[in-house]
Amino acid sequence: MQVTLELPEDLARLFGENPARLTEATLEALALEGLRAGKITVAQARRLLGIASRYEMDGFLKAHGVMLPLTVRDVERDAETAIRFRSE
Repeated sequence: MQVTLELPEDLARLFGENPARLTEATLEALALEGLRAGKITVAQARRLLGIASRYEMDGFLKAHGVMLPLTVRDVERDAETAIRFRSE
């Protein structure tokens, strides 16, 4: 789907002269708000942004102050994975 936005020229320039940067900033804002509101998953946000790895996505989220809730089971699973890698 293609979406068109109308922005005041002076505000659009704040994102840079490159229209691709404005598109990127808009998609980032949409993905971040979708995650914060619980409307999309991390996997869907990655797809929207074209981010290849979960690791890269974690960095993107951290850079934008988005902390996703973790369960005790999530932490246990991460610990088990780390222990497996350490012993290999």
